[in-house]
Amino acid sequence: MSAYLDLLMFAALLAAIMSGFPASFSIAGIAIVFAYIGWATGAMDIALLGAMGQRVFGLLTNQTLIAIPLFIIMGAVLEKSGIAEALLDTMGRLFGRLRGGLGISVVLVGALLAASTGIVGATVVAMGLIALPSMLRAGYNPRTGAGIVCTAGTLGQIVPPSTLLIILADVMSNGYQQAQYEQGKFAVEALSVGQFFAAAMVPGLMLVVLYLVYIVVRGLVRPDDMPPVKGDLPMPSRQEIMSAIVPPVLLILAVLGSILGGVATPTEAASVGAVGALLLAGLKGGGRRGVIVSGAVALIALAVFSGIYPVRLQRSDLSGFAYLAGGVYVLLAIAGVAALLESLRVTWKARMTHEAAASTMVMTSMIFATILAAGIFSLVFIGLGGEDRVAEILRSMPGGATGALLFTMAFVFVLGCFLDFVEISVILLPLVVPTLIVMGLDPIWLGILLAVNLQTSFLTPPFGFSLFYLRGVAPPEVTTRHIYAGVMPFIGLQILGMVLIWFVPQLATALPRALF
Repeated sequence: MSAYLDLLMFAALLAAIMSGFPASFSIAGIAIVFAYIGWATGAMDIALLGAMGQRVFGLLTNQTLIAIPLFIIMGAVLEKSGIAEALLDTMGRLFGRLRGGLGISVVLVGALLAASTGIVGATVVAMGLIALPSMLRAGYNPRTGAGIVCTAGTLGQIVPPSTLLIILADVMSNGYQQAQYEQGKFAVEALSVGQFFAAAMVPGLMLVVLYLVYIVVRGLVRPDDMPPVKGDLPMPSRQEIMSAIVPPVLLILAVLGSILGGVATPTEAASVGAVGALLLAGLKGGGRRGVIVSGAVALIALAVFSGIYPVRLQRSDLSGFAYLAGGVYVLLAIAGVAALLESLRVTWKARMTHEAAASTMVMTSMIFATILAAGIFSLVFIGLGGEDRVAEILRSMPGGATGALLFTMAFVFVLGCFLDFVEISVILLPLVVPTLIVMGLDPIWLGILLAVNLQTSFLTPPFGFSLFYLRGVAPPEVTTRHIYAGVMPFIGLQILGMVLIWFVPQLATALPRALF
């Protein structure tokens, strides 16, 4: 029996998580129990648990993962500020007269929110509260409307910036370094979050196009499922369109542009995004426009000019021009601080910052607790011989690397029906990724394939998170059966997206190779 403790441990984990007990406690508890069972049966050296402190310290000092709470608070502030509602209203009026127009607007808004917030739950809830009732009033089939809302909300996991890509980049980089050690290479290379953000850009846009094509075709084939909005629907003015679309687009360009352009690290870009979101929220909440806009311009100017001509005022050999530039930089910084204080005043009064901070703390705690518990689990699982068993299973698959990857993708897809993407990413992937890379698979391409697969886990019944988010806010006439049936065609589109990335690897590898 002791020879199969690793398999029993994995089975016990699945049973504990599906029982409804909190995931992080289930993962850590199962690990500790099986560590002592392994010690009692002689299958594991209990001294391995001494490495737990190093794992905790490694997690708390991981520079890559610091970006997660910053991106979360950026999305939370944008979600609480009402920018999503303005986008949905404007796009709905813009496309509502077309057959399937409301569905098109939901997908486009989902893509914009994905690139500016990256939070699936917030996006699905916002669109479920605002867009889904409008779709039902227009005569949309409940299954079709629910499927579109659920799927558009999941774009936040594949369109950068997203927490999934940050976690995946860390896991893939560690796996890539481990694979290089196994191959005898000690001058190892690392992978960056920026590379994965760049790699996910084209596949993310490809999925958006697949969704839009499906909606248009379905509107033509089954017109009763997605009729145009009846009655007078006032078209938005050009100013309304610009005021709804331009702010989030500018924020996206500031965050992703600084990462892909090599100007800032993901953590620094996440800080830029959080500040930008706060300024947008202050502007949306009725703050003094002149102060906020001038402060935002001042901060942009400060970033650009200080990068071109940096000044260190503590030096004693500065020229008169350097002192003049330093004084200008100080004035720009003061204007930026004034804009931030004005935005904080507005958002504090409206309690936006309270709610955004609370949701950020909850989500960050959940993610980091799961990663920490998974570190303990993988330590015990490796001690019981599970890592060697996984490697042997993959190497014994018919078809070599292709067969091993096909098995992994199928296994991840099935696990996605029951487990959260964080749990799969930090428990399973560290065990399989090094072996797959040693077998010759490109780590960037492999990471994006897995990312699309993990995104699908938000849609797969019975435990897809998007399904539960929508179930909680959907109108009474939309049943759970409607939601499950509505996402099925989009799960097929996700699989089609994975097939396209599989057979055309350049979709994922061309952009990061060009930029990095």
